Amino acid sequence: MIRHTVAFVLVHPAGSDAETEFLTSAPELLRSIAGVHEFTVSRQVSPKSEFRFQFSMSFIDAAAYSAYNDHPDHQRFVATRWANEVTVFEELDFTPYP
Repeated sequence: MIRHTVAFVLVHPAGSDAETEFLTSAPELLRSIAGVHEFTVSRQVSPKSEFRFQFSMSFIDAAAYSAYNDHPDHQRFVATRWANEVTVFEELDFTPYP
């Protein structure tokens, strides 16, 4: 199992329609890609981090994660939405510790 997480900051003003639209449409698209499980959207509550949001999802194995990364819908999303609407991000991918 791989838990893929990405914390990020959007270019959109806090509480704006554009922010809401991104946080609604992006998960809808990404959840529809085969192999994605337990997709969540989280909002940062700590003032210790600049990241405002986080997407996280699980994949059953490395092959499922790779298929997601290579999926045309994911590639198109990264190129057209993520690249234009996210200013800074940090990606972390975890597997359970034995």
